[in-house]
Amino acid sequence: MGNAAQEGAEAQQDDLEPVETTVALPDEGQSIADARHLAAAFLDRVRADRLLDISQRTVELTQLVVSELVTNARKYAPGPILLRLRILAAMLEISVWDSAPDFPVAKTADPGRMGQHGLEIVMAIAHKVDVQREPVGKRVTAHLALDSGSDSPPAGSAA
Repeated sequence: MGNAAQEGAEAQQDDLEPVETTVALPDEGQSIADARHLAAAFLDRVRADRLLDISQRTVELTQLVVSELVTNARKYAPGPILLRLRILAAMLEISVWDSAPDFPVAKTADPGRMGQHGLEIVMAIAHKVDVQREPVGKRVTAHLALDSGSDSPPAGSAA
């Protein structure tokens, strides 16, 4: 009986361990679509391996955040980009590192403005957004709750 209790404790510990993947994105436009597909595949793998109930809405919001962050990095930073997806407990961290030292700034809402809404979108979807200076460049991290059972918009979204 001790073995069953030990196996249960080990399985519970595995659920607490972070699951993550990091990938260097190529310096080309296709990397944005590749990043979206990578995010969906990562969540599918976590769904299967950890038996997490992750809704299609969560997958779609994740792909949107990944797309916006990678697009901004591609547009404003020369060189390589790193995408990290990390799940810890019920949170998903989406981090994008690029070589530009300048922090992104969300512009004030202007329905007449064409483009430059990416950070506004990310801030509306995410529960929290952090920007951290790195020895070279910066890392932007959006935190999404894995509210997998809910198809309602997250807090702070304008949906």
